[in-house]
Amino acid sequence: MTQPLSGQAAVDRLLEVLDLKQLDAARFVGESPQTGAQRVFGGQVAGQALVAAGRTVDPDRHVHSLHGYFVRPGDPTEPIEFGVETIRDGRSFSVRRSTAQQYGKTIFFMSASFQVTEEGLDHHSPAPLDVPPPAEVRTMRDWVRQYPSRAASFAAAPQAIDVRYVGVPGWVPPGDRVAAERQQVWMRIDGQLPDDPLLHACALTYASDLSLLDAVLSVHGEVWGPGGVIGASLDHALWLHRPFRADEWFLYDCVSPSASGGRGLASGRMFTEDGRHIASAVQEGLLRRVGERR
Repeated sequence: MTQPLSGQAAVDRLLEVLDLKQLDAARFVGESPQTGAQRVFGGQVAGQALVAAGRTVDPDRHVHSLHGYFVRPGDPTEPIEFGVETIRDGRSFSVRRSTAQQYGKTIFFMSASFQVTEEGLDHHSPAPLDVPPPAEVRTMRDWVRQYPSRAASFAAAPQAIDVRYVGVPGWVPPGDRVAAERQQVWMRIDGQLPDDPLLHACALTYASDLSLLDAVLSVHGEVWGPGGVIGASLDHALWLHRPFRADEWFLYDCVSPSASGGRGLASGRMFTEDGRHIASAVQEGLLRRVGERR
């Protein structure tokens, strides 16, 4: 099996993708990694949109929430242009609207809010119990060895994020996945990131789109691809609660409260290994049986 780019080399490639070219004070251009994918990965364009927005904000203000809509599929062979609109700069908060375009049409737009550091009330729900630590959870390479038919797609893209499913991933063959109410995944950037908090927030945004919709399929024991379901992200929201490093392990604890009308809703909470609740995400996606036409 051809080994994908991994470790620090893959992380450096991810940093290149997030390092947008600045055209002027409010316009940026980003590229997509050439992996053979038919469309731009949603987490990539969301992370890049946040980079663009963050570069127009005082670095003393840190992103605490973002809300984005995926409007059209992105072309990975075409540069993505980002325009940032300053909605407000107040004494404590800055709000930006970041729009991604290709061929003169919007493919994604996001509102993001940034805040100065403040003190206040502090509480959070406890982390899930009885979850094995990441060192005891199967790696993606372990899964690929079990399902060698997935080797080509695994090797096609740099593996900048170490993803370890506590249960069964959604890309196994139909019938190999038992229905489960929760999906739990350990993740971390598989290398060292610079200390810039904005980069860590962008990396977490990227990672937050990797497995969230899989929680919808998990409820039904369904899988992605032939014999299962195809899907696309419709929108994505992320709240960042506490300081964190995306290159340290965090548990992505995901559930799906509803699925209907060809759409599924999933929510996820992210916890550090020591149990701090660092972020929450919610996403709705379009989900259709393979072979269905619309």
